[in-house]
Amino acid sequence: MSQEEIFSFLQKHNQQHILDHYQGLNLEKKNDFLRELQGLDLAVVFHLYEKFSKEGDTPRLFYDISPAPILTLPKTRREVAEREKARLVGEKLIRENQVAVLIVAGGQGTRLGFAGAKGKFLISPVKKKSLFQLFVESVRAISLRYQAVIPLLIMTSQENRQETQQFFESNNFFGLDADTIYFFDQEMLPTITPAGNLIVRDDTHLLVNPDGHGGSLKALYKSGLLKNLTAKGFSELFYCQVDNPLVKIADPVFLGCHRIAESEISTKVVRRRDLEERVGVYGTMNGRPGIIEYSDFRPEEYRALDEQGNIRHWAGNIAVHIISLSFVQRLNLHGFALPYHRAVKDVEAWGPDGKGEKIPGWKFETFVFDSIPLARKTCCLEVIREEEFAPVKNQKGSDSPDAVRAAMNHLHGGWLKEAGAEVAPEAQVEISPLFAHDKEELLKKLKGKKLAIREDKYIE
Repeated sequence: MSQEEIFSFLQKHNQQHILDHYQGLNLEKKNDFLRELQGLDLAVVFHLYEKFSKEGDTPRLFYDISPAPILTLPKTRREVAEREKARLVGEKLIRENQVAVLIVAGGQGTRLGFAGAKGKFLISPVKKKSLFQLFVESVRAISLRYQAVIPLLIMTSQENRQETQQFFESNNFFGLDADTIYFFDQEMLPTITPAGNLIVRDDTHLLVNPDGHGGSLKALYKSGLLKNLTAKGFSELFYCQVDNPLVKIADPVFLGCHRIAESEISTKVVRRRDLEERVGVYGTMNGRPGIIEYSDFRPEEYRALDEQGNIRHWAGNIAVHIISLSFVQRLNLHGFALPYHRAVKDVEAWGPDGKGEKIPGWKFETFVFDSIPLARKTCCLEVIREEEFAPVKNQKGSDSPDAVRAAMNHLHGGWLKEAGAEVAPEAQVEISPLFAHDKEELLKKLKGKKLAIREDKYIE
């Protein structure tokens, strides 16, 4: 929008306080503030504000929820053979350079007490590698194994893009070809007050927030990366979030299941720990597959057991997907198709005295899993939690750095024991993805060898 259109828009939406703020700035700051306003999608925010204001505090509607078809862990010879067939199909996709990897990494490490981009957090038990390094080494390992080119897409946010890119550059991209790494930003949306007022953050900025992990699919399209990838023949996107170091990057079995099912978006799930674990659940909602938020269940339904006494809605979402690039294209063709959600939180605004003050704010965001009900075909695969899911989110507790390092140590220690190694209970072990990306590769490399690990050990 031009300057005149911006001013007209703000007047139409009763934002006189923003116009007054602009008028109080010197010429240089006026220009900076105007550029800020022109770079934001103000129309979307006020559309969403009106939508959620009309809805008001209506009573929550509970949905008709039932379990969905899921490829559970193989138990029979036939199921094992089907997984092997899927693995071969997935390996072929990788070898044919059809698979790209997307890591959503727009967040900060604030909840971990870490001042910086979350992907820089040092997490591995022995070498203290960062989350970013572990992911890059996994991509390198898969690329080498299959002699493939695997583009690594890293979605950042306005607040950590420069820091993230500099981190990669200062570490020589952790050995990956820099030409295969693509950084792109998710969109930022203005935060708004319950009264419908935009919030000033400082002289030349509004208070904004990232548009959620669903925004990765919008940014992929708007950045031109989607067009670039499809032009080069890539067809599938492996999606994960930066906080889970146990992710099996570009898992061939998962890729194969996705392709065999002709799925547009596929999802991995693990079994809920217990009835109280609050997590999104893969199931059907009003007849359509999707991830169902804990709050969309009736409490008694969320805790329901089946006839065998097992948790009825057991399939916990771990935010690992495969998404066909043609589906991403379709989601963006006629405006972004994913719905926005409202989060009501206290935010820090610029007070009259120039100091920060806490006020209530509305943030709008989208979720990747909201694309599942929009797909023509979907697929869901059960995996083992201890092998694939240990997110680092909090300073203490089950999702703390200590818990995640213990999970990594337990996984790699288990591989070594299966290979015949003796591992002392107190020893911390870590296996480089470049030495063995999975248990099967480790078993082959250590076949016939005797290892006795008495102290902390890094295997490379």
